[in-house]
Amino acid sequence: MDRVRWGIIGCGDVCEVKNGPGLYKAEHSELVAVMRRDGAAAEDYARRHNVARWYTDGQAVIDDDEVDAVYVATPPSTHCEYALAAAEAGKPCLVEKPMACNADECERMVDAFKAKDIPLWVAYYRRALPRFLKLRDLLKDEVVGTLTSIHIVHYGQAPVGERPRTWRYDPVIAGAGGFYDVGSHGLDILDFLLGPITTVSGSSIHTGGDYAVEDVTVLSFLFGDKVGATGIYNFNASHGENGMTFTGTEGEIWCPVFSDTNIEIKMRDGSTESIAAPNPPHVGQPLQETIIAELRGEGTCESTGESGLRTQCVMDACVANYYGDGRGK
Repeated sequence: MDRVRWGIIGCGDVCEVKNGPGLYKAEHSELVAVMRRDGAAAEDYARRHNVARWYTDGQAVIDDDEVDAVYVATPPSTHCEYALAAAEAGKPCLVEKPMACNADECERMVDAFKAKDIPLWVAYYRRALPRFLKLRDLLKDEVVGTLTSIHIVHYGQAPVGERPRTWRYDPVIAGAGGFYDVGSHGLDILDFLLGPITTVSGSSIHTGGDYAVEDVTVLSFLFGDKVGATGIYNFNASHGENGMTFTGTEGEIWCPVFSDTNIEIKMRDGSTESIAAPNPPHVGQPLQETIIAELRGEGTCESTGESGLRTQCVMDACVANYYGDGRGK
């Protein structure tokens, strides 16, 4: 494949800077069609980003003969529907995170693409960012000795005004609350850094607010029998904060999950190091470039349907006590 011609289903905010421009700025890649239910908004996006065609129907993007690969950037409740349609059409697909509303949907997606022998990827773009590639090297090289534990946190303030009425606070559309929306990134990057989470126990609660979703989730989990981990996601907090602390036998590494700030290393002997690895202008582009390379037979993208399913299973286990079997179905 000389050039990968992309079509976007759902050219909303996530496609303005983070995950849209990379599809036409990357080498050997072109954005040829976009869709949004609001025709005026779709036309406006196409005009501003120099996209040849726009639609109001997602199936029209999939059926477009000049679209080689589909990027599904809609809310989670339609990820499975559009991905299955792309699989039926024989087209590779990149879906936004979280992969779907629940693991059952993710399994259907993985099975459909496997049956067609075509690739499915999930837009956990941190897997290709310089900061996390550097962090993976630091952990592999055991710069803080043998890794023994991890703690991950994400705090955010409760939504106000009209925000609680948006789709991100409707579990039927979003699958769950902030834990799925932004918390998924941290859990997925840990899968990337250390391999699959092997054991997880977690619970979610609603601590107040005019919305149906959970807002506090706590979890403990293991990577095999060598590394223990804990996490807390509090979206009804006084402040915003995010980060991961990796504790080893000789020191600690702290790394942000979302903030574009440095990796900090603190050793047992009191020495410290700060490592900069700033984000590129379009944070989704490095991952997209690995997808383009894979489609051209020149590389592999590590954010697959299978890895997305693993993250979804971990999250499902942590909200099961709150939603039961009816969540997102």
